[in-house]
Amino acid sequence: MTGSIDKVDALRSVPIFDGLSDASLERIASLATEVEFPAGQVVIEARTPGAGMFVIVDGRVSVHARGVDTELGPGEVIGEISLLRADSQRIARVQTLTDVRCLAVDRASFRGLVSEDGQLALALLENVAQRIPI
Repeated sequence: MTGSIDKVDALRSVPIFDGLSDASLERIASLATEVEFPAGQVVIEARTPGAGMFVIVDGRVSVHARGVDTELGPGEVIGEISLLRADSQRIARVQTLTDVRCLAVDRASFRGLVSEDGQLALALLENVAQRIPI
């Protein structure tokens, strides 16, 4: 995969960031690191410590959690629960189906930002709440 990712545009397409101002998106983008994974690589292993999330920019991943397989692609996130809990363990196994480009955001940086931006904190909490099976 070639070319640099427009981080703000990539973040704008993510549902957990719906409604955030350009300034908030730019602040998150400043924390994000571009990461690439080849097809077939395990990105996240269940029951291992989590330290951040990935925003999928290009490619597809398979998520296996609680006996259910789901496929995710551009504009979707994995690992966002670990942003909220310092002691979190991953709940899913995520493996790339194709070459994948992501934006990675670590917990420590994100928590600092969230403490300053209540709108961002609320958006993330709403998304996480929607993902919890009832």
